[in-house]
Amino acid sequence: MELYNYEFTQFDDADINEYGYYGYPHIDDYWNETGRFPYLIRINRKIAGFVLICPHCQYISGAHAHCIGEFFVMMKYRRMGVGSYAAAQVFNNHPGSWEVCYLQNNIPASKFWKTVITEYTNNKYQTCGTQQDQMIGFTFHN
Repeated sequence: MELYNYEFTQFDDADINEYGYYGYPHIDDYWNETGRFPYLIRINRKIAGFVLICPHCQYISGAHAHCIGEFFVMMKYRRMGVGSYAAAQVFNNHPGSWEVCYLQNNIPASKFWKTVITEYTNNKYQTCGTQQDQMIGFTFHN
């Protein structure tokens, strides 16, 4: 999570705390709160990233509404299909409505999610957010 937060500082203005950590205030919730799911992405048994799913979506609602809270693949495993594969597995494991949002200024996330969701949904998705919103993204149903 610290690697993810460090990398993310190119898109937000987060600083480390007095102990040298960025922290993540809701990390324990992913193991304790209904509707949240933490997943590790592994390659050859080594941790290559993670996916955090939460039920608190901005643009969709309902009993089977899911959103990607956080999604991270370590640099050395990128551009190998790892992220696309992990995203598809998570979508398949949680049928229902999905929301995937990202910061507007996060161009790599924009390109990644557009490709993944276009392929996964066979181009059957909606966009969410406007130019005035900090977060934009996609919604779809599987």
